[in-house]
Amino acid sequence: MNYNEDDRAQRLLDVFDILPGQVNVSYVNNTSHIVAWHKHNLQTDYWVCLKGSFKVGLATTRDGCKFEYLSDKNPRVLEITPGIYHGYKALEPGSILLYYVTRKYDVEDEIRRPIGHFGEQWETENKWIKVG
Repeated sequence: MNYNEDDRAQRLLDVFDILPGQVNVSYVNNTSHIVAWHKHNLQTDYWVCLKGSFKVGLATTRDGCKFEYLSDKNPRVLEITPGIYHGYKALEPGSILLYYVTRKYDVEDEIRRPIGHFGEQWETENKWIKVG
């Protein structure tokens, strides 16, 4: 298991190194950072939100960008297949993302693009309802 920390998140990487892929966990305490864009040609990602919520961007050069939301209030697994650029923004401090990737980390299988490459808007309106 490896530990990595930067201004975006604290990460546990390759938690169970006996698997052919990797189980990783990211603890994200900052809601202002956007972690995007990259894609894989070989690897599939499976993401689940354990705590908090995430706005997840999914994009291709042909179809542009769409967003999905992951939340601990509505648990589900999001499959990200090869060829799909992806990234995320935590919507709550202390959000935790668990992700399984089908291959060990390979820098040669990671193709990056800068934030804004797809003309996307990461801002999310506040859904809280004020009472009284």
